[in-house]
Amino acid sequence: MLIYLSIIITAIFVNNIVLAQFLGICPFIGVSKKLSSAVGMGGAVTFVMVLATTVTWLLQNFILVPLHLEFMQTIVFILVIAALVQMLEIVLKKIAPALYLSLGVFLPLITTNCAVLGVAILVTQKDFNLAQSIVYAFSTAIGFTLALTIFAGIREQLSLVEVPEAMRGVPIALVVAGLLAMAFMGFAGISIG
Repeated sequence: MLIYLSIIITAIFVNNIVLAQFLGICPFIGVSKKLSSAVGMGGAVTFVMVLATTVTWLLQNFILVPLHLEFMQTIVFILVIAALVQMLEIVLKKIAPALYLSLGVFLPLITTNCAVLGVAILVTQKDFNLAQSIVYAFSTAIGFTLALTIFAGIREQLSLVEVPEAMRGVPIALVVAGLLAMAFMGFAGISIG
């Protein structure tokens, strides 16, 4: 049980996928202008990340490793993630059109989110079992969502204040992202057990 707590705390705070490992920067900067968009993207990433990690872990351990095809890992994982997102989009369009419309552009954006691929590869590198992989994927997605929503909230507040003209837009967003990353570095001293 302690290992799972360690995975959760580490994935959310200490090794945050965006702020410490710099994966998923594109949606972090691009979708963080509005808090509602950030929450929607976070929810979609959470679902896809857990699903993709589960499927890729199974493929890695039951097909690629036994057949000695580990060198195909990245290509197979990219194809699986793209296929999962496309299938999810089709299923949601038919079964839950309201949810599909609310996710909107977020589903196609997830296909190119390197954080999803990064987590799928990281669980194989960390040699996690299936349960640990799912917990890690879920916790990492929660960490992504947390960072994204905090960042979106700050960016919404920044739109209400006077920022020097040269710093408006992306420059101030990058400064805020750097400060947020430094704030999350404070969790690095946390140890479990």
